[in-house]
Amino acid sequence: MEYTERNQAAEGMENVENKKHDDTEKLLRECNAGIKMGVSSIDEVLPSVHDSHLKGILEKSRREHADLGDDTHGLLLKYDCDTKEPHPVAKSMSWIKTNVKLMVDPSDKTVADLMTDGCNMGIKSINGYLNEYTLADSRAQKIAGKLIDIEQRMVDALAEYV
Repeated sequence: MEYTERNQAAEGMENVENKKHDDTEKLLRECNAGIKMGVSSIDEVLPSVHDSHLKGILEKSRREHADLGDDTHGLLLKYDCDTKEPHPVAKSMSWIKTNVKLMVDPSDKTVADLMTDGCNMGIKSINGYLNEYTLADSRAQKIAGKLIDIEQRMVDALAEYV
């Protein structure tokens, strides 16, 4: 009886460790995909920007996204995990929306609106993943928090243009 209880306890601990690893991997992969989507979106709109201050906001955010992407990639390698690309449908829909809106109104306000919408979607998504992958380790949670912070700071900086 005692042997069985110890085995069950050990199996329970192993299951928790597996869940922690899975949650960490999944959160990091989602952050990685979100970062790639952010960089791609910024790259998409930068040629349309007229205002040098707005261009500076976007370039700074792009650098911050890229730096965090490097950190995320490093952790994914440490966990022996693959990176994740943004969902092709989401990426295509974003590209279409961006290009159509910029064709109709190629203003800095349109760029700021598009980027604000994208950041708000990113913040919502990453918060959802934090709530879903609750056992992710603190490093993965910290990366998710940094991504949310980068996105929120960009929304705040873009407020003068929307």
